[in-house]
This record gives sequence, C-alpha cells and structure tokens, in this order.
Amino acid sequence: MVPKVIRQLASVLLTVLPATASIAFSEESPETVARAPALLYHNYCSVCHGDKGDGNSHAKTSLNPPPRNFTLPEVAVSLTRERMLTAVREGIPGTAMAGWKDQLSDAEIGALVDYVRERFMPPIASREASRGRRLYAETCSVCHGDRGTGAVWAKESLHPSPRDFTTEAARRELTRERMMASVMYGRPGTAMTGFARQLDEEAIGAVVDYIRSAFMEPASPANISGTRAHGRTAPPDSGSAIPVFPGSGNLPSTVGVDINAPMPEGLTGHPDKGAAIYLQGCATCHGVAGDGAGPRAYFINPRPRNFLLDASRRSFNRPALFRSIAKGKLGTEMPAWEKVLDRQQIADVAEFVFVNFIQPGNKRK
Repeated sequence: MVPKVIRQLASVLLTVLPATASIAFSEESPETVARAPALLYHNYCSVCHGDKGDGNSHAKTSLNPPPRNFTLPEVAVSLTRERMLTAVREGIPGTAMAGWKDQLSDAEIGALVDYVRERFMPPIASREASRGRRLYAETCSVCHGDRGTGAVWAKESLHPSPRDFTTEAARRELTRERMMASVMYGRPGTAMTGFARQLDEEAIGAVVDYIRSAFMEPASPANISGTRAHGRTAPPDSGSAIPVFPGSGNLPSTVGVDINAPMPEGLTGHPDKGAAIYLQGCATCHGVAGDGAGPRAYFINPRPRNFLLDASRRSFNRPALFRSIAKGKLGTEMPAWEKVLDRQQIADVAEFVFVNFIQPGNKRK
C-alpha cells in the first residue's frame, strides 16, 4: 500500500508540474568526451529493444506498440538517420519511447543512433549509409549475408561456406591486415574473389572496418552495466557484481550503518526538490512508494531496489544513497546519475529517499 504522504506528494507534484517540465540537468563542458555508444545503448535502450536490437526483451509482450525491431530489412529502409535522431531526442508520442535530450548530449545521441544503425540494422545501399556499409550491401552481402553470418544459398551451395564473421573463431583469426589482403586478392580454394581492380585501398579499408565493427565485436561490450559498468570491477572472489567506491567499503545488508551520518562533501539535501527528480527519473523503476514496483520494474532483472525492506534500511544512510545514485550499481540497470545530475541534485534526491523510505521522519537536525 502506498503511504498516504507519498500519494499526496505525487498527486501535488504531478498536478503542479506541467507535462513538459523537465529536470535541469548539469551541462557538460565542451571538453567532456561522449560516453561509448555501446554503454549508452545498454544502459538506456536494451531494456526495451533487447541486447541484439531485435526488440526481444521482457518489454516485448508488455508494451503496446512493442519496442522497435531494428534488425528487420523494412526498418532499415524506413528509418532514416534523421528520423532516428528525432525519436531519441524527443521520444515518440503514443509509444513507450521517451525522449532523452535532457540526459544525453547531441554528440551522444548521434553516436548512439550510429551504433544502432551499424550494429543492428541490415546494410542497405542508401546514400546516407556509411561508405563501408554501402559497399558491403552492394558487394559482400550476397554471399556473407546481411548480418555477416552467411547467406542461406551460399551456405548450401559453396564449399567451403563463406566466412561467418560473428563467430569467436573469426574474431580470433581475422586480423585487419588479413582481411584487407583477402578482399584485395581473394582466398585460394574458396569462392572469395579479389576486388583490387574494382575497389581502391581506401574503399577496401572502409568495408573491412564496417565488417569488423558491425559483426566482429563481442556480443557484450566491455565496461557496460552488468559486466564492468562505470569502469569498476567486482571485488575478487565476491561472487557478484558489487560497485566499489574508494574509501567506502561495501556494506552487506546484515551490517548496520551510522544512520545519522551526514551527506558527503558538506552538502545538505533538500527533499522537496529531490521529490521532483525522484518522480521523473527514479519512480518508473523504484516506484512512487519506493517499494521497487515501478511500471518498468517487472521487466528488469535484477529487480530495482525496494527501499522499504529492512535490509535496505540497515544498509543505506545518506552517504550510501549519495554514492549509489552518483555511481550506479554493477550487475543492474541502475545507471550512474552523476553523468546527468549535479552534486546538489544528487544530494536532494538522496535526502528525499532517506526521509521518506529509509528512515521516515528522520529529518536533518
């Protein structure tokens, strides 16, 4: 049951805030390097669109319309890059696709869209496709297939079959130099012919680089949530992915914490301001009541944190909440909010969670 105070708070905020209201996130400086698109896709998109971009996720049967399947040929034809940029920035009305312009920079949105196009969408010979992608569609896909696994007819008719670029053996054996030589001069004893008379070295390099990036990268990129998110690794022999924060240690749920410890960095959190941030950025997973039963929770594994459990209340004081919100958590869909919120905003939302869910009524002294 949702506590009365939380129901009232949500009702007031959702009434007062206009539908178009958004949180004022901290601006990134021009020197800020955009996060890797594989990391962005995993943390923002894969929960709905699936790890392979095919829409095969837990959300598939729960959302209407279902998430887009980027691997379909008709999608590659209909979705231009500009259309995808607009969808990621603004969202798509009438669907569960939210706009991410308040959390991702233009550079990150562009990199994310290009990652989806190169990684998941079948190659087509359109003018807006990259040169390597276009050349692959025109020259290579007839034998190697749209997804680099080999065309059906070629697998059955050619001996040996065309190389499947998605295998571990291909990643291990095919250096860029070997692939350049194969495209230039062909492979004796196979149906692979040389293209040195048709393509110059720059074009061959473009198509080789497309194959390597689109088909030969590992299925789970390094440094993403669930493996080694945020550049951190699990403690040795921990048996689980738990984030390590310098100087903090990791507090298991059976160990109590100083519940009166102040917010770090000399900050003072303001729960009234944190409420708006929580409702917009956190409640969809953690629930309005903080019980881990938000509308997205049922297709997230592991489930979002239930702040009302005794284990949570024994483990989370103000500093622990601040760190978890700022840095995210390995092995979960919890992102590092320090990328989009400033330190004061993190303190505000941490204070809101603390005084409403962890220690109701434990206001700042």
